[in-house]
Amino acid sequence: MSFAAIIFDFDGVVADSEVRANLSLAESLTAAGMPATYDECLRDYYGHNWQETQRRIEARFGRPLPADFRETHRERARARYMEGFDAVPGVADFLDTLGRLPRAIASSSRAEYIGWALGLFGLGHHFGAHVYSADGWDRGKPHPDIYLAAAKGLGVDPASCLAIEDSPTGAQAALAAGMTVVGFCGAGHIVDRVAHGEMLGSIGVHRVAFTFAELSIATEVGTVAAG
Repeated sequence: MSFAAIIFDFDGVVADSEVRANLSLAESLTAAGMPATYDECLRDYYGHNWQETQRRIEARFGRPLPADFRETHRERARARYMEGFDAVPGVADFLDTLGRLPRAIASSSRAEYIGWALGLFGLGHHFGAHVYSADGWDRGKPHPDIYLAAAKGLGVDPASCLAIEDSPTGAQAALAAGMTVVGFCGAGHIVDRVAHGEMLGSIGVHRVAFTFAELSIATEVGTVAAG
């Protein structure tokens, strides 16, 4: 099928951020007396917006987070990002191949952070105003709301959109929105890419891609084969 638009998740698809984000979260939780490891954070909170992440943390530890936790954590994460934060390899070249095909970001992260990172990467012009954030929403991913909002903002039918997602939570959201979904396994937090691809395949993504170069072959003519 051909697509009217491409909708990108942000962290793990455009920004190679998940390692830094989850290391920072583990450090922040441990400093607040809620011991957590990087692997636990990636396992339990990956792909969710802050509201769902906070609910999960507080359910796990049986007490509320400190009132200043999010701001303190944000400062810690920003310092870690500045150590060498970059875009996912190949995403800039891939975006350059899309021509005038409409595209958007549908992310669980804060809009301010997404805008800052896009500016850092020199990619903001590819998306313009079409950056959609589920931060602050009660229903983030895996609910379809953020993907439906992105499609509405672009003025296209969700069923005519291609979504690119790296997390099972995000893939479920895009599938629930009725989109064709590529499970992307090209960012630094995915250690076993074959196993991660198989996991995304079990959720129901239509195709798995390990690099943007691989994906560009399928999207040059605006199509992605199932399987």
